Amino acid sequence: MYYPNDTLRDYQQEMKLRLFEEWEFHRNVMVQMPTGTGKTHLLAAIVREFLRGSGSRVWIVAHRRELVDQIEETVSRHGMSKEDGRVRVMSIQWLSRNRKDMYEEPDLIVIDEAHHALAETYRILWEKYPEARKLGMTATPCRLNGKGFMDLFDSLITSWTVAEFIGQGWLSSFDYVSIRANSREQRLIDSLKKRGADGDYQVKEMNEVLNRETSIGRLYESVERYAHGKKGIVYAVSIAHARRIAACYSAHGLESVAIDSRTPASERKELVDDFRRGKVKVLVNVDIFSEGFDCPDVEFVQLARPTLSLAKYLQQVGRGLRRSANKESCMLIDNVGLYRIFGLPARNHDWAAMFEGRMIGNALSRARTEGGLYLPALSLTDSGGQQEEVWEIVMTHDRLLEAIRNREEAEEGKESQAALKSYPDRRSSLWGLKRGNKITVSPRYLQVFDIQGNRVAVRLKDGQAGVVSASGEPEVILGYCRRLKFLKEELLAVTDNAGTISYMDMKTGRTYWEKPVVFSYGGVKLLRVGETFHSRTKKAYASMNGLHKDSICFYEYYLKIPDYRVPKSCKLVDSVWSTVFDVFACLLAGDDEEVYWCCGRLADRSIVVMDGAGRYYHVEKGKRKRYIATNLPRPGEQDFDTAVKKLKEEAGQRAEETDRQKRRNEEAKRRKRLEEIRDALPYRMGMKWGLKLGERIIVPPKYRKILPPVGVYCAFEESACRWGVMALDGKVMVEACYQKVDIENNGTVHLTIIPGKVKTVKL
Repeated sequence: MYYPNDTLRDYQQEMKLRLFEEWEFHRNVMVQMPTGTGKTHLLAAIVREFLRGSGSRVWIVAHRRELVDQIEETVSRHGMSKEDGRVRVMSIQWLSRNRKDMYEEPDLIVIDEAHHALAETYRILWEKYPEARKLGMTATPCRLNGKGFMDLFDSLITSWTVAEFIGQGWLSSFDYVSIRANSREQRLIDSLKKRGADGDYQVKEMNEVLNRETSIGRLYESVERYAHGKKGIVYAVSIAHARRIAACYSAHGLESVAIDSRTPASERKELVDDFRRGKVKVLVNVDIFSEGFDCPDVEFVQLARPTLSLAKYLQQVGRGLRRSANKESCMLIDNVGLYRIFGLPARNHDWAAMFEGRMIGNALSRARTEGGLYLPALSLTDSGGQQEEVWEIVMTHDRLLEAIRNREEAEEGKESQAALKSYPDRRSSLWGLKRGNKITVSPRYLQVFDIQGNRVAVRLKDGQAGVVSASGEPEVILGYCRRLKFLKEELLAVTDNAGTISYMDMKTGRTYWEKPVVFSYGGVKLLRVGETFHSRTKKAYASMNGLHKDSICFYEYYLKIPDYRVPKSCKLVDSVWSTVFDVFACLLAGDDEEVYWCCGRLADRSIVVMDGAGRYYHVEKGKRKRYIATNLPRPGEQDFDTAVKKLKEEAGQRAEETDRQKRRNEEAKRRKRLEEIRDALPYRMGMKWGLKLGERIIVPPKYRKILPPVGVYCAFEESACRWGVMALDGKVMVEACYQKVDIENNGTVHLTIIPGKVKTVKL
């Protein structure tokens, strides 16, 4: 069943198109979209598209049972029920237990919250089903241990930034309040020394330090001060901490409940429903609502749990950034000073570097903070004029929106220009044109119907209507008409003397008797008139009837239009080509000559096309089309097969060189970063060691011991007598499994396996 994608937002449609294009080259792809932008909705649309017209099977794997129920509900809304049998939604725990009883094999495996995919339980998906495509969906493709995802996924597709989503109105703006750097609460958090198995703060120590009456009282005071009367979510350290917070808030008349892993599923659902209805004002949770929780009218989020994980931070604040009708903004109350580690939620992140394992998804350096969206904190004063000791306003929603707008305007760099206007001459009763105080056309028109940009619809002295330029040069004369009116996208509505309205495309001069609807695909535009799409090229083209707008796809520099009317004379780059990417009509970005027929793609993502006269062209991104052959070659001219064979060889070489150059560039960048932090030194916090350069933390304290660097490498001890080697940026070069490590200045490393047995490697 075909299910139209009218419900997809523009950025979701863009992500879907980019994914299917990426699947042409890579089987395993990860997609990054910020929390609250509709990843599950997009997931369902992708699955529906994948299943269309095929007998394929899809597995959707989540890491918690609650997410399974949510995904099943979303998938069913897209017309794919459990009874259908082609789509199965399951938790990874259930799959691990029941895999042996599952006899069918999936064609596509979708991993929700795919930043968990590095866990050992997920490995079975790659080991047992290597032929299945893999799609990973996540808001945060990063791990606290710095490991990348390249072993599982071939490529990463990233969406807009959080700031762009806020600027476009798809995510809520926010106010941000935090404890001060010199506050008692911040000093308590700075005293935390122990780390858990995941490298984050140890829960037991956090509970001992923060689960105290005075600290919980401060939590309530901040909610009362900055989120009075609002409903929200609190993230606590432990079950005991969550229950104590809920009890404190309820005792002060703020109806609150604690939800944790021990809360029965039925009771948890009832409490969440009470929260959505407003019966409960505050949900206090322990890592329950970090992922998958969808309640757009959350008005505040309180961070009461310290963390070193960027993923956890963004997942938590993201619960409050979903838009709702009556929510102007969300109040983010940071009682543990996380913004000083990670920056504000609207700052940009190098997801590609984290995906590839080149950057650790943890603490934020001061240099990176200054490179992102940041405004100084505002000072708070109470009614008596004394400075507040505990909290500071870091960002207000109006200042945030202003900062986003200013950045967009600076990037655009466009200066305003005086608008073109008409003016009357009282003596002659004619009309002229002027821009500001400068007259561009002296009075010569009986009537000015409309002005749009540098075009003017006028009635000439002889009574005919037409369109002229800002300087008065005629563009088109339309004869005797009652009225002209410019529409958006360079369309002109023409009302004749009988009152009949027709529509002219000013780009091509063609007229339509039904109002066209303009569709834009990556800068290439089509007109839909009735059931048909029309090109805006010099040579007219009309698509097949009944073509759906979502079946037309833009690929970087050309537009793909499904069309089965391909001429028999059209030759293919590959004689056997996948039916998914069949021959199609093709519009080239920046080429307004005609619509071509695409004959195939080459290894470097360039394409070969044929025009209406049987001439073939090679088209590369950013370049004009280049003639290569024709169906009727002249004597001595190469034929299509010879030309394509040569193109394939050249494209393969270019693709290989592009890959090599990309790797060289990445290595050069990394070498440069390592040179910049060559002076980093080991530092100790509690029982653990890390690396820092001045006050900038490079590697968080998580190792048993780190020796002084030698060049850009240093030896580290992960556990007793288990030594390894890492680069100064934290990337592990040699796993910690040796009794002793000696590093030379030239990068040679001597690794002692057992006394007397030494292995030497060159880094």
